[in-house]
Amino acid sequence: MLQGEGVISTGIDAAALKPAECDVSRGVDLPFSTVVIDYEGQRHLPDRHTLKALDEKKEVYLTTPVRANGFDPIGDSSLLGELPQGVERVLVAGHSAYLSEEEREKAIAPRLSAAVESTSNAWVGTEGIERIALATGAPQFELLDRSTERDLRGLRAAGFSGEIAVYAPTVVSENENDILDAVGGYVSRRRAVSRALPEGAPTDATVSGRAREVLLAASRDFALVGAPEGVREQVEALRTAGADTVVGYPARGIESFME
Repeated sequence: MLQGEGVISTGIDAAALKPAECDVSRGVDLPFSTVVIDYEGQRHLPDRHTLKALDEKKEVYLTTPVRANGFDPIGDSSLLGELPQGVERVLVAGHSAYLSEEEREKAIAPRLSAAVESTSNAWVGTEGIERIALATGAPQFELLDRSTERDLRGLRAAGFSGEIAVYAPTVVSENENDILDAVGGYVSRRRAVSRALPEGAPTDATVSGRAREVLLAASRDFALVGAPEGVREQVEALRTAGADTVVGYPARGIESFME
């Protein structure tokens, strides 16, 4: 299979790009109408020209931590004015790796509430702040994990009728080494997985034995991996459980999502 061939048949709705890893302007060439740009610190924030050019071709969502200076709705919000009008937002608490010590100390709930009130179409990232995110009533942006399908069914059964998007690292390949090289390190950092791994075990394609089995199983819990038809089955299961949108992060690089 050629690189990128089959990604459309997976049923994924959108692609997530990391600006520290690739030139996000290449998102215009992806076979998806929606592109989500992750936040990896202000020095990797795409400039207005890049965002505007991308927004002319795609629906664009930009992840903005409500505690980060420049995006703080009850503090320094100077960067919000630099965003092109058509760019939507994913409101998140923010990964501590991309926040200063001062930013990490800021209260999340009032900032998230203020940001939702001022932004009509934003998604709200739920990672680490599930109850606060749900309380906003805004579209939920979930990170795929072992309980996602159960959680989605629970939300729908409880009467939540809002939009739900699910984000997942994605590897459209059946090759175990490709999967491990792409997402082995990522899944190894999930708490349940790290506890099950032998201390010091590799997390890439060089891993063997029990550790390899654990990582491959976890890759199917915390990521979308496999042949196109296999990934499609995972996507359809998420939709059946209640997801409206599935966002795939090309864990093998943006080229793996190109047609």
